[in-house]
Amino acid sequence: MTFAPLEQRGIPLDRQLRSWRELNVQPIDPDRCDPYTRCRIITMNGIEVEAILFSHQLARNTADPEVKRQLAGVRYIEAQQQKVVNWLLPGVSSVLETTIAYEQVAVDLTAWVAWMEPDPYLKQAYQFGVLEDFDHLYRYANLYEMIEHRKGESIVDNLTEVMPGRPTRYHHRDPADNVRDPYAKDRTDPLSKLHALTIMSAEQQTMNFYMNTGPTYMEPIARQLYQKIGLIEEEHVTHYESLVDPGETWWEQLVNHEYNECYLYYSFMEQESDPKVKAIWELHLNMELEHLHTACDLMRRHDGREPQEVLAPELPNVLTFEPNKQYLRELLDTQMDLTTLGAGYVREAHERFDKMQEQIHGGEAPPSDRVMTEHDEMFGREYRVQTEGEHPDPAQREK
Repeated sequence: MTFAPLEQRGIPLDRQLRSWRELNVQPIDPDRCDPYTRCRIITMNGIEVEAILFSHQLARNTADPEVKRQLAGVRYIEAQQQKVVNWLLPGVSSVLETTIAYEQVAVDLTAWVAWMEPDPYLKQAYQFGVLEDFDHLYRYANLYEMIEHRKGESIVDNLTEVMPGRPTRYHHRDPADNVRDPYAKDRTDPLSKLHALTIMSAEQQTMNFYMNTGPTYMEPIARQLYQKIGLIEEEHVTHYESLVDPGETWWEQLVNHEYNECYLYYSFMEQESDPKVKAIWELHLNMELEHLHTACDLMRRHDGREPQEVLAPELPNVLTFEPNKQYLRELLDTQMDLTTLGAGYVREAHERFDKMQEQIHGGEAPPSDRVMTEHDEMFGREYRVQTEGEHPDPAQREK
């Protein structure tokens, strides 16, 4: 069934404010929930955070007090939505458990987007990035067994494999080589705009999460691993945000943000297995429909254009969290040795790449390598979840 947000009305804005009691939602049970329910929560938290930050940036770049007031009104509701979504995560989960869930989001969300992306250049950008998040999941899962003596499958539930991706030591690139070419806003498929905004927002939230939680551990190896991967997440945000056409006006960007929220809340409502969480997705969708209409009115007034000029008339097929094991194995088999050069991709190290590696590592083993060495010393093996057989790359198979 198709869904046309521009033709739908939601809850009037003046009826969207909720009391503290309504915001105080019951968190999910980490031991009994569908892992993809947790992934949807983490994703929508990142989407709401991006919506709030973008609204603040727009407010700081307009002198019109009425626009500032309209943005502030919607933004306060977005802030309430963000609190509800993020507070669905259980306080009993450790930072490292939440980290592994964040990386499961990065793997299965980016893999699905890469699979569905119609533009070959954008598709390659997602394929490149997902192999790095795949390796981050592997490193954190080994750290989890070292520190908390628990196994990552208790979090990912065998929906996502845990094994080496592109080795984390090779993720550090010269900043110039993290900037991609943007899509052309007037020629690209509307779905590509949603994909780019979704992955950028999810990676930005991961970057923010690591920036704040990284130093909360006492163990030196944990602090060092978070610092290293946190730097890589900054690279990923640069990688993905550069895909968005900088020629989009503030008002185009605003309607794209609101439309994307409608798309994701609708997608997640359609597939959610937890009735209480599903009800939140449905409620927030009906709020976002009005936020979209507010953004459309601002676009008409300040851009002099109709939102139908930049938005798809109907939502595309729902974005789905699902296992992507075979697709990821194909990428592991064919793209492990890629790095970037300028806005493109190459299979061989180059001068800027080698210089960055030397400056970052200083001739020492990085934390992402040492966590594996220390894990092997403790347990006599690596931690992996390989439900589909041996690693596709013979060089990455267990010795």
